[in-house]
Amino acid sequence: MDDARAFAPAAIGIIGQPKAALDTPSLLVDLDVMEANTARMANTFRDNGVNWRPHTKGMKIPALAHRLIKAGAIGVTCAKLGEAEVMAQGGIGDILVANQIVGPVKIQRLVNLQRHSDVMVAVDNWDNIREIDAAAIATGVRVRVLIEVNTGMNRAGTRPGESTVELAKKVAPLKCVKLAGLMTWEAHTLRITDAAEKKKAIEGAIATFLGTVKACRDAGVEIGIVSCGGTGTYWITAAQKGITEVQAGGGIFGDVLYRKSFGVDHPYAMTVLATVTSRPEPTRIICDAGKKTMTGDAAMPEPIGLGALAGMALSAEHTIVNLAEPNTSLRVGDKLEFVVGYTDTTVNLHDELIGTRKGKVEVVWPILGRGKLK
Repeated sequence: MDDARAFAPAAIGIIGQPKAALDTPSLLVDLDVMEANTARMANTFRDNGVNWRPHTKGMKIPALAHRLIKAGAIGVTCAKLGEAEVMAQGGIGDILVANQIVGPVKIQRLVNLQRHSDVMVAVDNWDNIREIDAAAIATGVRVRVLIEVNTGMNRAGTRPGESTVELAKKVAPLKCVKLAGLMTWEAHTLRITDAAEKKKAIEGAIATFLGTVKACRDAGVEIGIVSCGGTGTYWITAAQKGITEVQAGGGIFGDVLYRKSFGVDHPYAMTVLATVTSRPEPTRIICDAGKKTMTGDAAMPEPIGLGALAGMALSAEHTIVNLAEPNTSLRVGDKLEFVVGYTDTTVNLHDELIGTRKGKVEVVWPILGRGKLK
């Protein structure tokens, strides 16, 4: 799907306009920065000889997925089946839902989707796997699955070693469920601030994961895909011999959380443009972008070009910026741009993403995966 067919209806009349002319609040991405971040990630995977399957939970836009595939990705990762449906409808042919698909309604959607795209899913429960197989048999399709292995995150996943091997041996003979490989997510290492300690922790988690891969193969179970990693670990995970693909995606945007908490030194590409709506004090600025526009749960957004802050607070519809020193240069009606705190939870609040280049609007993408929580 090319960009021309992916334009949001709101693009009419604003393409070519300076971003300062936009109505607010607006979600923006600097295309030059995003493309540089994309190239940096793609080159890392290419140099390490691993495939790239970027996670789209923070993108939700098929047109962006196509850009990443053009840059070298083999397919995409989604968090929810609804997101996978959007990607499939947008022409993406190779999708991993890195999540368990449970219950008859979702399983039927999953098997139906196989006729439109090759959609793999994460599994860790035998009863769930049997239900998928039965639905696939009834529908006349095959579903590829990856057994999720818990290497320390302690969310979903089988225990490393024998527990995973036993489940893999049970899956292998099934008629319409195909065991494609194993996956994990070493997310428990994300917030380790010391670079050497973080590298050691990631290597330890991946070593455990690869040990389980070997144990499955030693037991006669074919393991093709060995999938893991995210933006907060990708440059280390990609270098681990035996990994076949990495799921990092959010790094194309960069945000405060990735940079300041996870050690990802990518330039910021995504921002929120707001309008100053009140200046009650020389040290206080009120904007028209609050919690319904940009989240502060994982990391607070950061205003650009204001200098030292005394504090900042988000309410439902407003941001209150308290300055460390008086500033009267910004007036009511002026525009103020914020670096996004966490892209995953911010993108989902918007209907469209506006791509700019050198300060002018170049493209407007509808965020088609917004709200696809089921």
